Order: sequence, then C-alpha cells, then structure tokens
Amino acid sequence: METEIVGNCWHCGAKLGKHDYGRETDCTYCGKPTRVCRNCRWYDPSRASQCQEPVAEEVMDKARANYCEYFEPTARTGGDRGAPDALRQAAEDLFK
Repeated sequence: METEIVGNCWHCGAKLGKHDYGRETDCTYCGKPTRVCRNCRWYDPSRASQCQEPVAEEVMDKARANYCEYFEPTARTGGDRGAPDALRQAAEDLFK
C-alpha cells in the first residue's frame, strides 16, 4: 500500500503523506516539524503577517509547530535554506 503524497517538507523537500502533518510530527528525513506555517498553502512571505488567510491568528515563529485551524499542506518544494541567496543572485543578474 502506497502513501498518497500531499506535500513536501518545508526544510528538506522530502515527500510527505497526509499522516505526516500531526501537531507533534517531525519530518523523518530532517527532523523538522511538519505542521508549521512554512509548510502551509496559506504561507506567503510577502504579506505582513506572512499568511494569506485573513482571519487566522498570527503565528510568530513560522517554523514551529502550531495549532492553526486553517493549516493545509502544500506541494511547494522544500529545501529553501538557500532561497535568499538564490533570490539575491537572480536580482543581481537582472542588472548585469
């Protein structure tokens, strides 16, 4: 029986099934919590509260497990540890 993949770990990009998003569940590959804002489809770093859901209570630490009722796993690829460097490089490339 195969597990249906519903998302990826925000930190390492590992595939996660629907049972991998418990309140105290960690990624089996990197050990980071999975039910976090950064793993949610509503997460948006360009917003002031970093959340697109207008009525959700603000969570200060986006990489810490929380009880948000609006949490929905995302299929976004993980491994964003190098993302700021990649974004900076892309911006610099625009002006070359």
